[in-house]
Amino acid sequence: MTPSQKSRRILVVEDEAIISRDIWQQLIALGHTPLGPARTGQQCLEMTDQLHPELVLMDINLRGPMDGIEAALVIRTQFGLPTIFLSAFNGDASRERAELASPTGFLSKPFTENELASAVQASFSDVDVQPQ
Repeated sequence: MTPSQKSRRILVVEDEAIISRDIWQQLIALGHTPLGPARTGQQCLEMTDQLHPELVLMDINLRGPMDGIEAALVIRTQFGLPTIFLSAFNGDASRERAELASPTGFLSKPFTENELASAVQASFSDVDVQPQ
């Protein structure tokens, strides 16, 4: 993390334990504070309310009645938080539906630490701009 970058509290929403652990490790290596992980859309909403993250990394395909896109729509309307979608599937139909949640980014699994760092930084680029 460079001096111009700020450490962020990031909620990880991923129902695969191995992938979730890998994301956690990457976030820590980047100097961020990972929260969660949430395994379902409902758990994500509860953790967002309780833990007050600044960003949500959201798997599109979650187990249970609420997928990541539905959860991200609620997060956007109720909490006003940026979301980065994670997906191993990049079908046009899912992508078009995901766009309705106005995500700040998409990462295709598997992704590199550099790709994650860029997506997180881009999610806050408007917020971190210092007035001159």
